[in-house]
Formats: sequence, C-alpha cells, structure tokens
Amino acid sequence: MPDPIFGDPRLARIYDPLDPDRGDLDLYAAMVDEFGARRVLDVGCGTGSLACLLARRGVEVTGVDPAGASLDVARGKPGADRVRWILGDATTLPPLQVDLVTMTGNVAQVFLTDEDWAATLAGVRAALRPAGVLVFETRDPARRAWEEWDRARTHAVTDVHGVGVVESWCDVLEVSGPLVTFRHTYVFASDGAVLTSDSTLRFRSRGEVERSLSRAGFGCREVRDAPDRPGRELVFVAGELD
Repeated sequence: MPDPIFGDPRLARIYDPLDPDRGDLDLYAAMVDEFGARRVLDVGCGTGSLACLLARRGVEVTGVDPAGASLDVARGKPGADRVRWILGDATTLPPLQVDLVTMTGNVAQVFLTDEDWAATLAGVRAALRPAGVLVFETRDPARRAWEEWDRARTHAVTDVHGVGVVESWCDVLEVSGPLVTFRHTYVFASDGAVLTSDSTLRFRSRGEVERSLSRAGFGCREVRDAPDRPGRELVFVAGELD
C-alpha cells in the first residue's frame, strides 16, 4: 500500500506545495535529450511532475504509480492529457517498448526486499526496447542523510493555496541496518487536523545496486552525481547486457 503522503487525498494535494523545488528533474530531462528518447516510462511517477514536463516537450510518456490520490493530482497538471497514466507498478504493466525508464525522487529505495527490487527490475526490462536505458537515483548511504531528518531541521510552516497554513516536520523512528523508518507530521490550521505518514526506505550501496542490476540482466554503464545534490546521490545509468 502507498504511504499516506502519496495515497491520502488530503496529503497528496499538498505534496507539491510543500516541496516546490523540482530542480532534481533537470538531470532526467537532460538525459531524455542525451539518449534521444521519444518514449519514456516513469516508474513511481507520483504527482506527475516529470511526466507532464516531458509530455509538454512532445515526448510520449507513460506514468505508473500505485497511489491513486497522487495520480488524481497528476491528472490536473498542464500536459497531463498527453500522458498515459497507469495505476499500478512496474510488475503490472501492459506491453510496452520504451526508449527510457526513469525512477526519480529515490523511488528505487522504496523496494525493501531483494525480491521486490528484482521484480521491479524485471518489469522495467520487459518494458524497455532493445538498447533502451534505465536511469534512477538512490541516496548514497555513506552520507547518512537520515541524521538530518529531525524536527529542528525539517520544521516548516507553509501557506498552501486553497488549503491554508500547514505545519510540517519529520522524525526518524528507527534505523535498522539498511532500513530507515521515519514519520512526516502535518498539522492543518484550518481545522486542527493532524495527519501522519510513516515511510521506510532501504539504503543500498553502489556495489549492492550494481550487483542487483547484473542479476536482472542489466549492465551499469555509468554512475553519475546529481548536480543539484552533489555528493549525496548516486544516479545509475543502465542498459541490457550484451
């Protein structure tokens, strides 16, 4: 089941206003041009920011996500009518042959077990045309990003158009090996409602990711840095093994 921040309609509506800077998507948009991709599959597309951006540029885009509330938000954005939206995940896709598959926003970290991650990569491989490219990011575990996820650093008060003032913060609940569980809290000034969303991410090392790609029939062509978050992200560029 999707985390409430993606699956609860009230929380999905404020997801973009609370995190409006999507400079992280510039890297992916540039790679669409770099690899000459005309058909793109965005796995875990969420509220559709990348999918709609690419569609407005004339790219044929399919966005898939298991959270219906996020897709409802996505469908209201400029360019959304040119995107094929699918409720589901990479294991439930219809037949596709795309040039590029993307997983932005650390989507790759939501697959907590090796089995779920392997199934996702298998679904992605089936959707790619021969010589197609998979690009995705993960947080570098060596940077221990979760140590900055506390209330003092994450507390914010945001006036959301049509919603009102929302107070928000994050707390880490547990760190267990590569798994980090954290809670986002949202307080709505309009009616005093307090909603929470618990999430768990898996932090895989570069070596772990490369080995998982190899087992899935992919070769890791390159690992890049994220220009907007230097030294914090590992951006993998992969293609089918010869």
